[in-house]
Amino acid sequence: MCGIAGVLAWERPAEPGVVRAMMDALRHRGPDAEGLVTRGPVVLGHRRLSIIDLSAAGNQPMSDASGKFWLVFNGEIYNFLELRKELEGLGAKFRTRTDSEVILESYKRWGPDCVRRFNGMFAFAIWDEQEARLMLARDRLGKKPLYFHRLQDGGIVFASELKALRLYPGVGSSISPVALGHFLSLNYTLTTQAILEGVEKLPAASYLLVSRRGMSQAIAYWDLARAFKEKRPRRSELETADELAALIDDAVRLRLISDVPLGAFLSGGLDSATVVAAMTRAGTAKSTHTFNIDFKEETYSEREAALQTARYLGVDHRDRVAALDAQSSLEAMVRAADEPFADTSIVPTFILAQFAREHVTVALSGDGGDEVFAGYETYAADRLRHVTGWVPRWMTASAERMTNQFWPVSYGKVSTDYKLKQFLAGRVNGADRAHYSWREIFSRDEKSRLLRPEWRSIAGADTFAEFEPHFAAVSDCHYIDRAMYADIKTWLVDDILVKVDRATMAHSLEARAPLLDYRVVEFAASLPVDWKLRGLKKKYLLKRSQRGRLPAEVINRRKSGFGAPVSHWLDGVLGEVAFEVTHDPSMAEWFDTSQIDTLWAEHRERRRDNGLRLFGLACLGLWMNAA
Repeated sequence: MCGIAGVLAWERPAEPGVVRAMMDALRHRGPDAEGLVTRGPVVLGHRRLSIIDLSAAGNQPMSDASGKFWLVFNGEIYNFLELRKELEGLGAKFRTRTDSEVILESYKRWGPDCVRRFNGMFAFAIWDEQEARLMLARDRLGKKPLYFHRLQDGGIVFASELKALRLYPGVGSSISPVALGHFLSLNYTLTTQAILEGVEKLPAASYLLVSRRGMSQAIAYWDLARAFKEKRPRRSELETADELAALIDDAVRLRLISDVPLGAFLSGGLDSATVVAAMTRAGTAKSTHTFNIDFKEETYSEREAALQTARYLGVDHRDRVAALDAQSSLEAMVRAADEPFADTSIVPTFILAQFAREHVTVALSGDGGDEVFAGYETYAADRLRHVTGWVPRWMTASAERMTNQFWPVSYGKVSTDYKLKQFLAGRVNGADRAHYSWREIFSRDEKSRLLRPEWRSIAGADTFAEFEPHFAAVSDCHYIDRAMYADIKTWLVDDILVKVDRATMAHSLEARAPLLDYRVVEFAASLPVDWKLRGLKKKYLLKRSQRGRLPAEVINRRKSGFGAPVSHWLDGVLGEVAFEVTHDPSMAEWFDTSQIDTLWAEHRERRRDNGLRLFGLACLGLWMNAA
């Protein structure tokens, strides 16, 4: 895992000093080595976290033997050994044991289409001196980030993180009202709009070509929608479950290749247990190191559940109670997130990554299982909405009023009161908009009240419009499949994977997600819906695939999630800090502070759980102050 930065400027001299400053801002992504090269109009910079072939031969920027092709690369190509063997059969000669060199030789052999052959997580840039062309590429699921800014002369500046990119002269600091509106709706920003005007994010599963002839549009090289549409021929559930288990085993096997210490995150849930079980099958249990973070708040603790799984699998397990220094911890997480970001699970992920890095350099995780195998409560809500479609709107509206008025606020993790209120508020919408609404933080009307009048028409716009193209791409599919596809294209890439990348890279830890191997994702997409969500039973086939590998109580344990008790913290350890930052002058430029006061009053009096809303505003305020 590494950090990359660079610039292609056609009409001005190369600026290696600026790129070096950008690299310094990415030191946490690669503390082991750095490199910088100038090739005509291009400057490429790299910070290395050494994982495979720890020798200096693996340092970057890396060139091929001819010196005409140069690479800076962030990530891992898991099938590099197979590709290397194929390329050697075609005449390629290798000087290192790295996957980086495999990318270079693949590009030389197959051109930009080489990305279709890679199984991995990556963001890379290749300068092709023969074609005088720069290629930027990103992996299928968007696990690794890549920001860029278009230069007036047709060139481009790029970096792994926004904090590095904005060091380049001409990259402005004006907040995009559109992206701010997305954040208010979701507590994260979407790929379609970075938080700064003039900054773009390369979409997942795409590449970009820049030459003197101009800059291409992002070119998509993977069509997941096709896998959702083309369902697999039905075989027996047992055969299909066994096939899935074997595929997961292979995905884990590929991700165990490392020349540095390796372990895994282990919560109390099925996904991480599935990954760790596959790890133990690939080696000895005692050499498998697992890590868990616990909270003092009882409804948020997974310690005993994780210990139960660890004991059953016989792994070397460590856990730690999360300690939060309110202001410094939250500020560190906001800095790491790069853009405004307020998924509460960044808190335990950030602390867990710091804990794991004390012992290992690489950690496997269970990320992706919920999106790929229908593990979220939102999919159950979609089904409930569908089967209760006969209930008249007036009855739903009446139930919503009574629930809001009489049902006590609990502040528990995904509590019954929170789920019921979200469900009733969104149930009256169509299937696609209802699914979007289950995770909505501020509705369009709430955003309009919260924003100052001059920002309402832009930042207050309907964020659902950004989701509609994804639903439309699979419009002829089952409503659950439509929801899952939209989640993979939005929630997964812009929330879950941003959280994992930033939280782990802040501590120079590489995270690998076997359940997001693109073969597993395509396999799951092609399954019938009722093999993923059977009635209201989530992850049906994944659970079936783990029988005999994990105990029944682990397989059937109710999903807990990995959030933090921010609603409790806002009443205590975070209360004073969050209140001050939400009333900072930088916030007053955008928001009606009287509406923020109302949110605080409702929360403190337990008339409404505004934990996610206030946490989001606090993270936004801290980001504005740090920006």
